[in-house]
Amino acid sequence: MMDDKGFDLWADGYDRSVGLSDEDGSYPFAGYRAVLGAIYRRVLEAGRGTVLDIGFGTGTLSARLYGQGCAIFGQDFSRRMVELAREKMPEAQLFHGDFSKGLAQPLTARRYDAIIATYSLHHLTDEEKVSFLGGLRSLLREDGRIYVGDVAFANREALERCREQVGEEWDDEEVYFVADELQRALPGLSFEPMSHCAGLFTLGR
Repeated sequence: MMDDKGFDLWADGYDRSVGLSDEDGSYPFAGYRAVLGAIYRRVLEAGRGTVLDIGFGTGTLSARLYGQGCAIFGQDFSRRMVELAREKMPEAQLFHGDFSKGLAQPLTARRYDAIIATYSLHHLTDEEKVSFLGGLRSLLREDGRIYVGDVAFANREALERCREQVGEEWDDEEVYFVADELQRALPGLSFEPMSHCAGLFTLGR
């Protein structure tokens, strides 16, 4: 698994490398812009509120929401990505740290209209995903929503088909989302496929 230093080195070229994968419809980022666009629209449709971004990277999505008047909070484990995101969102409250080991106390002391996580939670095991998402529910306001966009598949068979097609390019160190398995563990979780290897999950309080 890439550590924080690896992400620091990747940070400056991250947006470009993701964009190239999305443009040619290839694993792992096919559907990336569709995922981010869907989350962007839904957050704004619900009102320009308070947003927590888990693993915000360079701020690609949260900076757009910030520009529309949302109050942005977030945590990322790459110091360099935090720096880049702060340049785009000087008034946002952004913290450095490994969210898999817990969120910064100022973040857990608030409640949010929306919690978003795009292409960050595949570093957690399936069990950790369930526990982490369950814990995030307590940070939502009454009508709040969690939106997770990531490499995801409707079922285990779809994941295995993609693995076979990708071959050696498949990243065995990442644990991708399998919708039907997560839905059994998290009642109320909805899933919308966005490409052959991407999807959007929505979870309420």
